Amino acid sequence: MSLAALPALLARDLRLAVRHGGESLMPLFFLFAVLILVPLGVGPGPNLLASIAPGMVWVAALLASLLALENLFRPDFEDGTLEQWWLGHLPVTGLVLIRLLSHWLITGLPVIIFAPLAAQMLYLPDQALGVLLLSLLIGTPILSLVGGLAAALTLGTNRGSVLLSILVFPLVVPVLIFATGAVSAAADGFSPRAHLGLLAALLVLALTLVPLAISAALRLNIE
Repeated sequence: MSLAALPALLARDLRLAVRHGGESLMPLFFLFAVLILVPLGVGPGPNLLASIAPGMVWVAALLASLLALENLFRPDFEDGTLEQWWLGHLPVTGLVLIRLLSHWLITGLPVIIFAPLAAQMLYLPDQALGVLLLSLLIGTPILSLVGGLAAALTLGTNRGSVLLSILVFPLVVPVLIFATGAVSAAADGFSPRAHLGLLAALLVLALTLVPLAISAALRLNIE
């Protein structure tokens, strides 16, 4: 099997996700739940909603990413597919990246697509919309990478979902801080470059190290 098979594997993962409709619709569910419930809880004041809009959109993105992690590797672990990864001719890190890409396409991309609607409903200033989209484009892949590492580390445990939350939340705090800080800075008329630069640095670091760490964690679980 050559590298040309990687797109086919990505298409397979996406088809399986679509068949499990609940998982593929989860990001939109959380996003619209935020849009409906937050104004009811804090009041409809435009200034207040605008101030918390970046955090609310990012919380929806985090929850959507987290709830889709439980089945990221577990079905393949239980049916023996993961063992075949080491018997094929494709690099395991490539397979890991394809799986993480499918997770991002299911959980991160829908949030980015509907973020302009969320921003409008939460009265986010127009000058901050582009920064919000850019922060999501840079930051949501980090959520998938960090979440994938946590999913691989907890693969052999019985309470994987609990451990997932314990592992993921501390690791994604910097992502949330830099992302929401960039949007808030843009909304207040300041430059978001410093926050976005740090967020991009985190993405580069995660892309460099996390796939290798996930491969090692998966190998430990199947041995």
